[in-house]
Amino acid sequence: MKRLAVYCGSATPADPAYVETAALVGRTLAERGIGVVYGGGRLGLMGAVADAALEAGGEVIGVIPEALVGAEVAHRGCTELHVVPGMHERKKAFTDLSDGFVTLPGGVGTMDELWEAISWAQLGYHQKPVGLLNSGGFYDHLVTFYHHMANVGFVRPAHSGIMIVERELEALLDAMSRYVPHRTIFAMKADDL
Repeated sequence: MKRLAVYCGSATPADPAYVETAALVGRTLAERGIGVVYGGGRLGLMGAVADAALEAGGEVIGVIPEALVGAEVAHRGCTELHVVPGMHERKKAFTDLSDGFVTLPGGVGTMDELWEAISWAQLGYHQKPVGLLNSGGFYDHLVTFYHHMANVGFVRPAHSGIMIVERELEALLDAMSRYVPHRTIFAMKADDL
C-alpha cells in the first residue's frame, strides 16, 4: 500500500483522544512510507492527520471541493492540493489516488465516504481494502449494524469481509495488507445474486 485515503471528521471533539488518534494515524502512515490522501482540510481530525504526516516527512495529498476552498478551510501545506468541482469528484479522486481506505471517527460526511467505499468494493469499481479504525469503541454500534445487515441477508456472504475492523492502528494496517479481494457483483451471475 503506497497511499491510503483517510476518512475522518473536520470537527474537533472535546475529547482530545480523537485528535491524538488522528495524529497517530498521520505519523504512523508517514513512518511506514504510506502517503495520505484525504479531504484537504486544515480543521479538526483532518488537519491533525495531515499535520502529523507532514511533520513526519510524509506525502499528503488533499482533495477538496471548490466551495470549501472558498470557505478558507483548505490546507495549503499539503504536498499536493487537488481542487475539484464537488463531492462526487472528490470521492472518485480518493479511489483513484489510493490503494485502500482507512476510516477514523467522524460524522455524516465520513459515513458517506465509508459506505461508498464499501458499496463500490461490493460492485467491483475497486478491490481495495476498506479499513475501519474502531478506536475507543467509537464504531461499536456501526459494526453491530453491519453484521446485522449481513445476518438478515442484505450483505452477501462474499462481501461480509469487505469492512476490516480493528481497534488498534497497527493491527488494522496489517489486516489491510493481507486483504484478499472478494468476488464482486460485476463478476457474478444472476443465480449468485
